Amino acid sequence: MATRRDFLAFSTATLLAGRIALPNGAGTGVDQPENERSKLAADFQRPRYHLLPPANWMNDPNGPIFWKGQYHMFYQYNPHGAFPESMHWGHAVSSDLVHWKHLPIALAPTPGGPDKDGCWSGCAVVDGGVPTILYTGVFPQVQCLARGDDGMVTWRKFAGNPVVAAPPQGIRATGFRDPCVWREGEEWYLAIGSGVEGQGGVVLLYRSRDLIHWDYLHFLCRGRKDELLPGKDPVSTGEMWECPDFFPLADKHALLVSTQGAVIYSVGAYENHYFRPEVQGKADLSDSYYAARSMLDEKGRRILWGWIREGRSEAAQRAAGWAGVMSLPRVVSLAPDGRLRITPAPELETLRGKHHHFDGEHAHGAFPIRGDCLEIQAEFELGTADLAGLTVRSSPSGEEHTSITYNRTKAQLLVEREHSSLSPDADRGPQGGSFTLAESETLKLRIFLDASVIEIFANDRACLTSRIYPSRPDCLGVGTLAKEGTARLKALDVWEMRPISGDRLTR
Repeated sequence: MATRRDFLAFSTATLLAGRIALPNGAGTGVDQPENERSKLAADFQRPRYHLLPPANWMNDPNGPIFWKGQYHMFYQYNPHGAFPESMHWGHAVSSDLVHWKHLPIALAPTPGGPDKDGCWSGCAVVDGGVPTILYTGVFPQVQCLARGDDGMVTWRKFAGNPVVAAPPQGIRATGFRDPCVWREGEEWYLAIGSGVEGQGGVVLLYRSRDLIHWDYLHFLCRGRKDELLPGKDPVSTGEMWECPDFFPLADKHALLVSTQGAVIYSVGAYENHYFRPEVQGKADLSDSYYAARSMLDEKGRRILWGWIREGRSEAAQRAAGWAGVMSLPRVVSLAPDGRLRITPAPELETLRGKHHHFDGEHAHGAFPIRGDCLEIQAEFELGTADLAGLTVRSSPSGEEHTSITYNRTKAQLLVEREHSSLSPDADRGPQGGSFTLAESETLKLRIFLDASVIEIFANDRACLTSRIYPSRPDCLGVGTLAKEGTARLKALDVWEMRPISGDRLTR
């Protein structure tokens, strides 16, 4: 599984010459050869209602922003192939959070410039009516600025880039990237992901009045040495925090960082420009969901996005011609216990098609439902069962199937992938983590199944994202299961989901 850290091992072999904003249509897929478009449209592993580029590589969501009635999503994108190299900013727009239109590439590396080796992650804000992007240029890691036109189609880079040229003096920084910007009164504040050697991850805090001249203040928040894991990679050990996302939520503030293979959130108090965590947890229980970034929409909702990574070999990704998917939009709120409540955006219900309903069944066996593009809602009374849940993407004879279960003894929500695929390229390890139901509490699962993507929401308290790659296109079966006792299925509702384009967003 490729990580953001892996990008450091790649050199940028090919750059687009000179142009900051590419001509209309470039990078949107309309210039793909017909045979490539046909191949992608016919790929049964390719999602049909998730946002993904026309082809090639996608990773982090960048600068999601609501502007003049439309949702804009930028993302890390390699227009040259399905591998993490030559990072650009792809761009898509939506009026409803669900259906997307690809726009020209927003940012491309400038030969000889501070972003010559890639335009890495960042954020978007509106400054005096002018859309503005702050992002990271690499080798070395620096922070850059670009301003857009009224339609956010053409972007011009600031001639004086970088606006922040290096980490603060005296800090043995393990990284310096992924700016997050917000406004307080007349001043702008900038959070940058970083870390201190041997001490843990940190978020660096800066202040400015014009988004160009920045003064370093102090650590907004820092990790602890005793939280570090063994290893040499600063991100995987927790010695470096990537993709900070900081925002107010009710009467608290929330900070999300990506590290140790997960998106970690903290909820707490923000006073005198210091953040003090009070409650912590995982925004998603798997390592398939990463680099989360949020936005505020016109309804005042905090919408969260994440990069859904591949779970198959690099060779398989290159052969497929695409890699990476954007998560479905998730709405973030503050739960009564102070933790984050993360739920699917209601707009997704507009994709529902044919509906199937069942109730009062024992949790065992197949149902007369088939599909790889479904929304599933299930509620179980656990009874005496130690383990209960659903099977999806089952082949007719059962040699390929994926189980989504709650294990009462281990207090875990899991996706079991041992039998998900017969392909040697697919990951087979389980994904999930700690999740506890109260003694009499029912298990409520809401599952979005979209070809190779699974997004699970459990009891409005946990999210779990996974990737599966059945080798057979007839792996469409849905069923329930219970082990070490019996469980009762109170209700099962399944909707066949409509695709958001006729050809899996290949143009």
